Amino acid sequence: MLALRLARGAHSLVQLRRLLVAAASAGTGFLLLCTLGYALAHPDPSAGALLRLLWCLAPVAATVYFAVAVARTDPGTRPRPGLSAVGLGPGQLMAISTVTTALSTTLGSVLALLVFLHLRGDLPGMPFDGDAAFLASDHPLPLPAALTLLLLVPLAASSASAVVLRPRGARPTRPRRSGADGDSPRERSRRRAESGPYADQPERLSDPQQPAPPLPTPGGLPWGIAVLAAGLAVEAYASRTGPGLALPGRFTGGPARVFGGWSLTALGLMLAAPAITHLCGRLLQAVRPGVLRLLAGRVLQEEARRIGRPLGVVCAVASGAYAMATVYSGARPTFGPLSTLGALLVAGCTVATLLTAAVEAKHARADTTAALLRMGAPTTVLRGAALLRAGALLAAFGPLTWVVAELAAAPLVR
Repeated sequence: MLALRLARGAHSLVQLRRLLVAAASAGTGFLLLCTLGYALAHPDPSAGALLRLLWCLAPVAATVYFAVAVARTDPGTRPRPGLSAVGLGPGQLMAISTVTTALSTTLGSVLALLVFLHLRGDLPGMPFDGDAAFLASDHPLPLPAALTLLLLVPLAASSASAVVLRPRGARPTRPRRSGADGDSPRERSRRRAESGPYADQPERLSDPQQPAPPLPTPGGLPWGIAVLAAGLAVEAYASRTGPGLALPGRFTGGPARVFGGWSLTALGLMLAAPAITHLCGRLLQAVRPGVLRLLAGRVLQEEARRIGRPLGVVCAVASGAYAMATVYSGARPTFGPLSTLGALLVAGCTVATLLTAAVEAKHARADTTAALLRMGAPTTVLRGAALLRAGALLAAFGPLTWVVAELAAAPLVR
């Protein structure tokens, strides 16, 4: 009940994000049900239904990724001092966020089931009278199998939200109380010897203020490059031989291993993107930077982990779309409605995840922005820094996306 009250009393933008999660879950659930319908209409032992189910993993992963991003930016489940007093600590708030994510995705799954049953004619109304083999109107729908497929997105999204939002507080350690200040005499002597003769008199020291230390570079760049190269190699090898990958709809071109290679490529870009974002921030601060470049570069370094991975996934989706457009530039591929729905789900969820991460980053630096405004910083400087960050990311990831897309499409056009 508390989760429902927090969900109902949230801001309109938060409610919009939850509705988008429900819509994505509905689209993905409908694709899974259509895969089940195709399997019912084609009972012959073949790999077509299995490959269609494999293709649905991309929309499922994109929907779960978007649901986790929305759960992280939910302001109603952030730890606050007043909530701890009534027994709502980080663990309880994590559970509430998990329940809210499960409710949003379950709502979408129920909507997908109702639409699918309506199109089949199982519910009263105007059923779909076209020739759609994925509905399997003349076959009874196995309800346990349908519910199992529909529970895939809610279970995956809620489990991923619980793992991402779990409390990570350090366990407090109890010091040894041998002396008056809590430390043993041996530890006080060692610390006094390391600090110098004026360690106990800090008022005599007048060292100048040290500049802020550079932020550590996120790891994952070597692994990202290795996985990206492996994905491109798998695509190049799979373009020559391999079983066909049947997509939901009429489009049936492309080897199955090409999809696996593209998945590795997306994973490699996601692993390498935080380090590339951090490098962009470092380059902005190089060679006698001004206030604008210093501010933009420092913010990019701080937000490298938060926005880097969603940006890498967007680059992977864009490179895949560019490669597909390059391959079929001289042909007219017969994309069915389900293929279009799946592509829109993947593209929409990845872009929405990136925008949600940007909103989360903006909220994370709200105190810093307020402090700069109190000190008299003009708003034009903040806007200029935001435009400079966007330009730096576009200059770095735009060519990278084009290169990856060209390398992915080169073996397919031969």
